[in-house]
Amino acid sequence: MINRNDSILVFEYFTASGEKDKCIISEAESLIFSLLNDLSEFNVDLVINKDYKDIVNSYNNVNPILIDEDVIDWLEVNASDFNNAIFIAAENNNNLYRITRILEDNEVNIYNSSSEACFKSSDKYETYCELLNIVPQPKSFKYIVDNDWKTIIYDLFDKWESKLIVKPLSGVDCENILVFENIDDYDMINSFPIGSEVLIQEFIDGEDVSVSLITDGKNIYPISLNKQFIDIKEDRAGYIGGKLPYKHKSKKEAFDVAVKAIKSINGMKGFVGVDLLISRKDSSVYLLEINSRFTTPYVGLTKVSNINIVETIIKLVDGKTKIDDVDISLDGEVEFKKVKNSLEIRRL
Repeated sequence: MINRNDSILVFEYFTASGEKDKCIISEAESLIFSLLNDLSEFNVDLVINKDYKDIVNSYNNVNPILIDEDVIDWLEVNASDFNNAIFIAAENNNNLYRITRILEDNEVNIYNSSSEACFKSSDKYETYCELLNIVPQPKSFKYIVDNDWKTIIYDLFDKWESKLIVKPLSGVDCENILVFENIDDYDMINSFPIGSEVLIQEFIDGEDVSVSLITDGKNIYPISLNKQFIDIKEDRAGYIGGKLPYKHKSKKEAFDVAVKAIKSINGMKGFVGVDLLISRKDSSVYLLEINSRFTTPYVGLTKVSNINIVETIIKLVDGKTKIDDVDISLDGEVEFKKVKNSLEIRRL
């Protein structure tokens, strides 16, 4: 049994909670394996669902804690037993915020962003308001779905003179995003139940990219610009993967926008991803959203980075190294794609 005083509590939400969707699990397993590989020199207490107990048998430094319930319920009872934690979770159902808040309330040292930062970045309109006039963003409008959709869509088409994007206020991976090509598409809005909170944005024709960064809570190091693969079918958009590092003439501007955005939200810490759009018209960079958590590009970065990213984060947060001493280089390119029920990763 590992001494929990010097160990790190680790988990990934879906593999800990017993998610059965193979498409979700393939990405979740890739993330947790990458995290465990980076933690090979640390004592790890890994919370994992009983259904996935066999996937970590090869890790000698890992103490599996097998559970058969939602990991949030488990944390509410057991979080106080641990001193340190690093985890992977998304914003669905406010899970990222809830988990972080539980750990904070139990005075666990976290190598992730604070609950306040998670709360602000999980709500796309909160992010928009927080960064208004700080970084360029598409025009955005928050709306609670009711029976007056038609009027709102007409008004915004007329006011912004562009196609419209409608997305859940706290969605991930472009889930349930609708693209309104023209004013007659308003009937698509029936996809959102009455009472749903959504964000309506002007459509800007451009390339979808992201920036991966690490931060000690104050200082920020942008690691890579990443190309995003977005699949649009029947006016619906979905994130299916990416490629990194991505070469683009607006890379420096993209880094600048991402760093400025992260600096403007208190509590960002650890691995952070910033989604951006580079305009095809003039190569201007627009902020779309901030992910205060590990994102899929992390899996690709572990294949080409010259340093151990998670070990570096831990040393930064613990004050054992400074951001000025970090020097990350990427050797080669890597592509990662969701193909049916698997996440395929290959070096280019």
